[in-house]
Amino acid sequence: MDIKFRTFQLCILLALWVFTSCNAQTKNTTTKLVGGGCEGCEAIFEYGDQKLTPIDTLPEFQNNEPKLKITGTVFKKDGKTPAENVIFYIYHTNRNGIYETKGNETDWARRHGFIRGWVKTGKDGKYTFYTFRPAAYPDGSEPEHIHTTVKEPDKNEYYLDDYLFNDDPILTQNTRDKLNNRGGSGITRPIEENGILTINRDIILGKNIPNYE
Repeated sequence: MDIKFRTFQLCILLALWVFTSCNAQTKNTTTKLVGGGCEGCEAIFEYGDQKLTPIDTLPEFQNNEPKLKITGTVFKKDGKTPAENVIFYIYHTNRNGIYETKGNETDWARRHGFIRGWVKTGKDGKYTFYTFRPAAYPDGSEPEHIHTTVKEPDKNEYYLDDYLFNDDPILTQNTRDKLNNRGGSGITRPIEENGILTINRDIILGKNIPNYE
């Protein structure tokens, strides 16, 4: 009887040890998001049934000046190999500095507005957006900027540094010094080509991105 009782005790202790060990491992195992937290980054999936290509034209492109062409190449972490099947999402304000809506938006479009677009890189890693130059916020609290989010095939979505304009008087040296250069510098230098402002920004995936492997 005594031997059976001791055996029972040992079984209980063993079961408790296994449970405690597994529970501790579960608590110590955390999934780190590439790029850290990102409010609104899930909007990158809101392209619906649109077939994504390396080129996209944002709404109101034809109706606004100055027109803008954003182009470049997406590279893998080595900075040399073109990255294929990378989705880019951008959105920005209108010429009054407002994230314009039509009133029937859902999900993140209610905050981002309808001036937004998506592209997906091909084998050469190239991408192009046709849009127009946004205005700064009406209160002047932020320089002109274009938000961008990226989604690699094998990683969660994360944000890159905004597209900024080197000739923007609101883009102070203090603001420049605080930039993290996620994906590389987002400060662009518009050049007029055939009547359209053109900015070229190459992206290096993983550059200055937390938890990137």
